[in-house]
Amino acid sequence: MEDWRKNKFAFGIFIGPATFWLVLFFMLPLAVVWVYSFGGRGPQGQTIITFSLANYQRALEWIHLGIIWKSAWIAGIATLLCLLMGFPLAKGIAFAPAKWKNPLLLIVILPFWTNLLIRTYSWIAVLRTRGHLNFALEWLHDKTDMAMTFLGLPELMGTFHPLALLYNQSAVIIGLVYVHLPFMVLPLYASMEKLDRSYLEASLDLGAGHWRTLFNVTVPLVKPGILSGVLLTYILSIGSFLTPDLLGGTESMMIGNLIAQQFGSSRDWAFGSALSFLLMYATFIILWIKTVNAKDGEATGI
Repeated sequence: MEDWRKNKFAFGIFIGPATFWLVLFFMLPLAVVWVYSFGGRGPQGQTIITFSLANYQRALEWIHLGIIWKSAWIAGIATLLCLLMGFPLAKGIAFAPAKWKNPLLLIVILPFWTNLLIRTYSWIAVLRTRGHLNFALEWLHDKTDMAMTFLGLPELMGTFHPLALLYNQSAVIIGLVYVHLPFMVLPLYASMEKLDRSYLEASLDLGAGHWRTLFNVTVPLVKPGILSGVLLTYILSIGSFLTPDLLGGTESMMIGNLIAQQFGSSRDWAFGSALSFLLMYATFIILWIKTVNAKDGEATGI
């Protein structure tokens, strides 16, 4: 039977439309933004192409480096929390009985069926001063106060003051973890699903405890899934715009918000383009490091 990939005409028919779509609607707009990054802002907000590195130099000013650093560590904390929660969740799904795996995976991807804006606004209803979480804490406070009064200790609880859970960096981290947790769970599940469980059984039979088996056997075997989940979650988190915009306060601006500001109210498309490509360059470097690490692992048999 003839291999269709050796038939250039058939190959062109199949690959042509997708290539045309990617070039026209992805590569060309990206090239325009890249050219804009070497331009400047005109007196009326227009972009003037000057082929200068001034925008990149401006992006490295301390005020912008502070926002970039803040974005990096917020994304890092969110990624770490996703890993700590996603690892046992993915392991539980992978080791669950066959009849439960698909329903559990459906629960993980179910949030994707709802618009991100709606899901983010739902967190506002949960975290605001008179939100569901503070109402629950107030109810718990009142019930505890009633119990203390019954025991003759009425002064211990005091007056309940709602917690400031919204419009701060903690709220941004909560939102990022909620949004990106499935992107951590799915790669981990894919690696754990293919895991040869005989290695785990052998480790336990040879006297290693569950924790030692976890760190010395399971983690190294699912390392590709961990790396993929961490990279995917971190890249999506550091470039997030909507979550910090709705849940964060004035001290929670991330690089995505700064880029949106340049393309919006500031009307400085050149500087916004430079910031966008700085983020893209960093992404390419991270992906390149992952690729090199994967090749080295294959070469050494790890």
